[in-house]
Amino acid sequence: MDHSRSASTQPSSAPDGRPVYVIGAGPGGLAAAYALRARGIRAVVLEKTDGVGASWRGHYDRLRLHTTRRLSGLPGLKIPRKYGRWVARDDVVRYLEKYAEHHELEIVTGVEVFRVERSGDGTGWLLHASGGRELTGSAVVVATGYNHTPRLPGWPGGEGYTGELLHSGDYREAGPYTGRDVLVVGIGNTGAEIAVDLVEGGAARVRLAVRTAPHILRRSTLGWAAQYTGVLVRRLPVGLVDRLAGPLAKASVPDLAAHGLPRPDTGLYSRVKQGAIPVQDVGLVDAVRGGRVEIVAAVEAFEGGKVVLADGTRISPDAVIAATGYSPALESLVGHLDVLDGRGRPLVHGGRAPAPAPGLYFTGFTNPISGMFREMALDAGRIARAVAGQLRPQQ
Repeated sequence: MDHSRSASTQPSSAPDGRPVYVIGAGPGGLAAAYALRARGIRAVVLEKTDGVGASWRGHYDRLRLHTTRRLSGLPGLKIPRKYGRWVARDDVVRYLEKYAEHHELEIVTGVEVFRVERSGDGTGWLLHASGGRELTGSAVVVATGYNHTPRLPGWPGGEGYTGELLHSGDYREAGPYTGRDVLVVGIGNTGAEIAVDLVEGGAARVRLAVRTAPHILRRSTLGWAAQYTGVLVRRLPVGLVDRLAGPLAKASVPDLAAHGLPRPDTGLYSRVKQGAIPVQDVGLVDAVRGGRVEIVAAVEAFEGGKVVLADGTRISPDAVIAATGYSPALESLVGHLDVLDGRGRPLVHGGRAPAPAPGLYFTGFTNPISGMFREMALDAGRIARAVAGQLRPQQ
C-alpha cells in the first residue's frame, strides 16, 4: 500500500529535497504525517509490515478503545459515528486505513528502519533500512509504538517449562481454552480483559496472578466516561488528583479486598506518573466478586511443570498467558543518540526534540489518563509546528 499522489498535490520537501521521515504507520505516525502535510511539508511514512495499524491488527478480538470515539479521532478526520462509543479493534483498523486514504498520505510499506543517525553534514538524518536502503531526511518522527516488542519476565525455570506459555500478544480469543484451567499473569487492562474473555468463553478455571493491586475505574459512570475526568485533571497537581480520586473510586467500585484485590495504598495519579495506568472495568469486578476469576499471588518461578507463586503455592494450570507488557525496543534504533531514559523510553515526546538530537521527535510512547489517541493527535500538531520552525531558517 504505497499511497502516491501527482506532483501537483505533493507537499514540498526541505530546500535540499529531503522529506521528513515518519517511522511507523500506526495512529501516531499517521497523525504526524497528516499534520506535517497540512503545513506543506512532505512526510514519508515508512512501515515495516504490509499495512497501517499493525499493532492493532494483532490485538485480541474483543479489544475496544477504552477512550470514547469522540475524543479518539485523529486530526482531520472524525471516527464514524456508526462505530459506536467504544470503538472495536477491527473498526480502529478500518478507521486508520480510511485516514491514510482520505489524506492521501505517502506511505511506503515493507520497509523496516534499523538505525537512525546524524547525516554526514550534520544537518539532517540518515536512516539505515531494510534492503540496504540509506535514506536521508530533514527530520525524523519515531512512531514505532508503545506495544512494540512483547516482554516476558525472566522467570527462573521459565525456559524449561513444558506447559503452554504464551504472551498476551499471541492471544486472540477464548475458543482454544474452553474447558481448560488458565492462569493469566498481570492485571493491567490487557490481563484483566483477557481474564474476563476466558470466563465468558467457557474456560473451566481462570486465575489472575497479581503482584501489585491496581486502581480500578468504571469505564463510564452514568454516561460520564472516565476519560473525561482524565482530561480535566491532567494539569492539576498530582496530590490533589490523588485526594479527589479516592472517594470517587470508593463510591463507584466495590471493595474487593476479601477477594484478594485490596484498594491500593498509593494515589491513582501518583501511580500513573510512575507508569501504572488504572484498570478500566469491563467485567472484571463482577467476575472477581462472583468467584469466576480467582486472584492469586504473583508468579515467582516455574518448577517441574508447576507454577510457583510468591506465597509459596504451586499450581498446575493447563495454560499460562503472560499479560506482562511490552518494550518499546528503541535501543538499536536510537539508543546511541543519548535520547532514552533508564527504562528505554524517550526522554521527551511531542514537539520537543532531545537536546542531543535536534530534529528527532517521538510520539506514542506515553499512556496518559486522558487517552493515548488524544495525546497522539495533540502531539502531531506540536511536532508539525516544531518541524516547520526548524525548516524555516533554511528556506
